[in-house]
Amino acid sequence: MKELLKKLVQAESTPDKGELAAAEVISAELGRSGIDSRIDSWDRTRANIIAQVKSAGHKAALLFACHLDVVGPGEAAWEKPAFGGVESDGKIYGRGSADMKGGIAAIVTAVRRIVDSGTKLQGDIILCAAAGEETDSCGAKRFISESGWLPEFVGVVIPEPTDFEIVTAHRGMLWLEVTTRGKAAHSSTPHLGVNAITSMRSVLDELENYEIPAEPHKLLGRCSMSINTITGGEALNVVPDKCSIGVDIRTLPEQNHQDVITDLEKIFAKLRAENPQFDAEVSMLREVQALETDCGCDFVKDFCSCLGTSETKAVGFTTDGPYFASLGAPVVIFGPGKPELCHKPDEYIESSDVEKAVEYYKDIILKFLS
Repeated sequence: MKELLKKLVQAESTPDKGELAAAEVISAELGRSGIDSRIDSWDRTRANIIAQVKSAGHKAALLFACHLDVVGPGEAAWEKPAFGGVESDGKIYGRGSADMKGGIAAIVTAVRRIVDSGTKLQGDIILCAAAGEETDSCGAKRFISESGWLPEFVGVVIPEPTDFEIVTAHRGMLWLEVTTRGKAAHSSTPHLGVNAITSMRSVLDELENYEIPAEPHKLLGRCSMSINTITGGEALNVVPDKCSIGVDIRTLPEQNHQDVITDLEKIFAKLRAENPQFDAEVSMLREVQALETDCGCDFVKDFCSCLGTSETKAVGFTTDGPYFASLGAPVVIFGPGKPELCHKPDEYIESSDVEKAVEYYKDIILKFLS
């Protein structure tokens, strides 16, 4: 199990490298137990991997939905190599060790151990490890678009790092780009141009006082908005004719993303009325709906009882869960690793937690499929 996790970390499945190498690691590992898998690859390095452990078919199947990709190592220094898969003091270090290759290693190992034991299952296990969760959910979308062959599911488990807490709700994500446009001119005669950065300042002033109209959610609280990127200008001696900001909005169940875009367009219209030279537009870069699984449904209650708890929780981060929920089965997020370590230098996961997850996933599979 530890060697598998190290290989997955070393596969370096960042956006620029792609997921194919990580998919091949999983395929080889499943093959050691005679489990067939299919790698769905595109654009040379992008990949999903899908495996199915067939059963007597008397029960609905169980889907484990993972993501292969990781964010880049960032610019901060690492004490351990970011993609070394170094083991030290009971921990395995490396980008993706917690998010979420520890969970992948655990479910692959659990499935192998069940198959190797000869246990007869009454429902199929489906394992999907998808591309692009950190950027555009392209792998989950691709899997769902080709889901006609899939059996009925009793539920979906996403092995994201939750430190073994059972998550049934999370906020959605709306990424927007706002662009202001002006007129270039020589900086010695700025009055002959229209400064797009100055126009963006007006937008930022408006957004400082803008509050997204949405009632707080009983589990998820309020939605949030954060302006996280800005670009503008090409040279110090040129009045900039373009400036862009990136806006990250975290949304609530049943919240209409288009309403937010409409509000921004109303702000632009107000600014244009005040200054005819003002010009701005908004475009959507990415959206993921919020997730809210009924905590009182049989799948969640049985899942909790299998783990000896009745507690579930909601989180602020976003997963591919809403895409898999479109299959019509309840979704829970449950896995090893501390979520606060994700996307940070010297990311790690406790080896003992991964082994603990193996046993949990085995129990879950047997609970629903035997």
